[in-house]
Amino acid sequence: MNLTNYHSHCLFCDGRADMEAFIRFAISQGFTSYGVSSHAPLPFNTPWTMEWDQIDNYFAEFAHVKEKYIDKIEFYVGLEIDYLNEDSNPASACFQELPLDYRIGSVHLLYNDKQEVVDIDVSPTVFRDIVDTHYQGDLDRVIRMYYERQHRMMELGGFDILGHADKMHYNAACYRPGLLDEPWYDALMNDYFAAIAKHGYIVEINTKAFDVYKTFFPNERYFPLIKELGIPVMVNSDAHYPERINNSRYEALQALQKAGITTVIERHQGKWQSVDITL
Repeated sequence: MNLTNYHSHCLFCDGRADMEAFIRFAISQGFTSYGVSSHAPLPFNTPWTMEWDQIDNYFAEFAHVKEKYIDKIEFYVGLEIDYLNEDSNPASACFQELPLDYRIGSVHLLYNDKQEVVDIDVSPTVFRDIVDTHYQGDLDRVIRMYYERQHRMMELGGFDILGHADKMHYNAACYRPGLLDEPWYDALMNDYFAAIAKHGYIVEINTKAFDVYKTFFPNERYFPLIKELGIPVMVNSDAHYPERINNSRYEALQALQKAGITTVIERHQGKWQSVDITL
């Protein structure tokens, strides 16, 4: 049942177990291919990203675990790299020079008017406070800033997989119910997915929040558009706990099939491959 996952976080960032615990659980569940993708370092300290002085240890632990289970599962090493600014993003030389199998490009951070970094990957309640406090309640502005940063990240490149493509949609729709049906927002999203198709990125169907919020990232309403544009997709759980690596995979594959999408991208023998969805 397409048992692969390339978005997971271990103890090197904000994950809750070491690499080996994730791999052992993946093997026990019948996974054929797996990737670890800790949050890449930022130019400042955070409680959720790796530090630069841990990079060598990250690769060393990966090599050890990969060798230990080489006859049981394909194991790959990646990083989830934030677009922060022109100097810190997936295309930056410091990330391109690392011996990674793949890179995930994501946007979690915005700037406010004081040029302070603001983390918007938060709960709906905290998001509401952020919009009201840092952006004077101007939700439209926050949304446009988020997607402008997504577009710029795509223009700069340097990554394979677009992480949780529209993650803001849930918090933004909680702030203003009905947002997703507003014509300007719909046009924004059509332009956004057209840009993804133009650049040729893989879009992950991120299942992390489905059991809680009953939504994928991107939202299921865009799956027909993804099919129409020919955007390649994969299903990732963005797991921070080993026991969550398979969360809502079946539901995501079902939703993709319902939209007429028949294949997902998996990594085998060191290459991205299109594989039929089997349920």
